[in-house]
Amino acid sequence: MKKIDTIVIGAGPVGLFAVHQLGIKGLKSVVIDNLDKVGGQCIELYPDKPIYDIPAVPECTGEELTKRLFDQIKPFKTEFFLNERVDEVTQDKNNWIIKTNKNNQFIAPNIIIAGGVGSFEPRKLSIEDAEKFEDKFIFYAVKNKEKFKNKNISIFGGGDSALDWALELSKFSNINLIHRRNEFRGTPHTLNEIKKLEKEGKISIKTPCQLNSIEGEKDIKSISIKFDDGKIEKIKTDFVLSFFGLVMKLGPIAEWGLNMSKKTITVNSENFETNKKGIFAVGDICNYPGKLKLILSGFHEVALASVECFKRARPNEKYRFEFTTSSKTIQERLGKK
Repeated sequence: MKKIDTIVIGAGPVGLFAVHQLGIKGLKSVVIDNLDKVGGQCIELYPDKPIYDIPAVPECTGEELTKRLFDQIKPFKTEFFLNERVDEVTQDKNNWIIKTNKNNQFIAPNIIIAGGVGSFEPRKLSIEDAEKFEDKFIFYAVKNKEKFKNKNISIFGGGDSALDWALELSKFSNINLIHRRNEFRGTPHTLNEIKKLEKEGKISIKTPCQLNSIEGEKDIKSISIKFDDGKIEKIKTDFVLSFFGLVMKLGPIAEWGLNMSKKTITVNSENFETNKKGIFAVGDICNYPGKLKLILSGFHEVALASVECFKRARPNEKYRFEFTTSSKTIQERLGKK
């Protein structure tokens, strides 16, 4: 059994930044994630999608953000246990013992759950023959946008993912944006940009309608969509991108006795501790009054949670807040002279 200061569950952007915030306070951590790579949703769902809300970074992709965060924590030499799931959590006085599905065991006074929305999978198209085209001509995430250059693409969905990718891929492809309602749920700025491109003939919007059939044998030749009034339209299509959201599964976390609300974990916003002392929840998985599901918010949450982690891991030491620009100790931990 390995003794550590903090166990971080989740290797997405917020989990990676948790390692940084713990590390500059002198705390050692391990990271466990059931995906086979770091980056969480940023890597699994939109590695190529532009992200605009990281301070001082006008634009970066999910992959770029992950790489920068991973580079930032290299000085702390943190161990990662990927493709691994936490199966058991038990309490031992002021410590928590974790056992994984690969029989690794850790003991620590702190657990930070940065598991995003838990394990997830996309809501798939239920139309006949959809399955045989999946991962070839039907996709539920974009991992390499170069694949879709100079193609006819039909995008289904009414949320930010559908709108963002319609905007991005319209730079070099023909886009049909298809939604079952007339109203979209995306941000006003993105919607305005979509409307501009529609007027310029770069994006064709089809509403209110749904996918009716797929034509093609080895590849997709076209699709047909059915409008609410019964009209059917055939559209030349090379690729279908479907963004109908995700099916969330918290897995074993749901059995830990934590206060839950709509598949999220309730925390106090002072230090993001759950109803279990020493277990914290940050990022999309946590819930508190005024919560915003932004990466930026997750960074703030781990900064405060790490302070309480220090107090629990070093009960005989007084926590002293220091700016990273002026603290010699922190500079040394970051490997800087």
